[in-house]
Amino acid sequence: MTTGHLVDTVPPGAPVEPCEVDFDRVRRDVDAHLADFLDHKRRTAPDTCLSRLVDLVSDFIAGGKRLRPLFCCCGWVAAGGRPDDPAVLWTAAALELSHSFALIHDDIMDASDLRRGRRTVHRSVADDCGCPPGAAERFGASTAILVGDLCFAWCDELLTRPRLPEERLRTVRRLVGTMRTELIAGQYLDIAPPAEDQPMSRAWRVVRLKTARYTVELPLQIGAALAGGDRRLLAACSAYGAPLGEAFQLRDDLLGVFGDPGVTGKPDSDDLRDGKRTVLMALAWQESTPEQREVIKALHGDPALSSVDAERLREVIVATGARGRVEQMIQTRAQRALAALRTAPVTAPARRALTDLVALATRRAR
Repeated sequence: MTTGHLVDTVPPGAPVEPCEVDFDRVRRDVDAHLADFLDHKRRTAPDTCLSRLVDLVSDFIAGGKRLRPLFCCCGWVAAGGRPDDPAVLWTAAALELSHSFALIHDDIMDASDLRRGRRTVHRSVADDCGCPPGAAERFGASTAILVGDLCFAWCDELLTRPRLPEERLRTVRRLVGTMRTELIAGQYLDIAPPAEDQPMSRAWRVVRLKTARYTVELPLQIGAALAGGDRRLLAACSAYGAPLGEAFQLRDDLLGVFGDPGVTGKPDSDDLRDGKRTVLMALAWQESTPEQREVIKALHGDPALSSVDAERLREVIVATGARGRVEQMIQTRAQRALAALRTAPVTAPARRALTDLVALATRRAR
């Protein structure tokens, strides 16, 4: 694999036979492109201090689900491309770096200690720097911000790799810009103090901005646009991706409260302790009795929440019917995505892969 240069891809207009999307193969290929790129960054660093930051990026990206790269590749295949084409693999790698930027900064904002079963970047740096506690926290957070910034910048660099018509690349850059802007808006809503709007309305706004389009719809559209997909195909990506993205986040909300930390790699009480205003919690509040509402008011968002009180809060969530309602919402949206896929103008391999991704996104345990 050549590093530091634009890569050739299938000439525009050449006949391409789409092939099956092997998820494990796509993950390996994306990881290989990322490893090659980061190795190049180590070797060409303007100063030796950057090697430490490159290592932190490498360590962080290990073990991710690579959902956005998978959807990007499926969009590419939906328009007739091959999943092993360097053009889509570099673009998928770019999306993974952009996602890493978002996660690293999100962990700082949430003061999270664990991600994927390992220490978060800011926590790892703080623990290992040998500084006094206060200075260690500042150094860890500051370094993690810089690591996230590197991922953000390098995403743009990877987007320059494919040799494709400029019109396609402009569309991809526009979609990536939309993805980032909506993510930041959703993140702001997620951390901002409660406002006058209804909790349910606000929770859905966060879902759609921060996760739904960002995880499924826009990566799909980016892959399809990269391969020259028309407006009809991009619309089909939305019809499939919007409900599936919502289902993905609803599952994430359930895992954040009821998931097994040994599987999710994250504590199961952080969302409750942080007072995350999710659709799950908005439903629990909406359907709660006066007594149950007092429990939610007292415990949801308590920074000192104990494991006993967390379990008490979970019992209230279940008793209100919120957990069951969210499960129903997930299934309804999964079926909506599958229905949209049946009439979508996509290749047969993409249809099969996107069908499998519905189950992967909605039935996951982590």
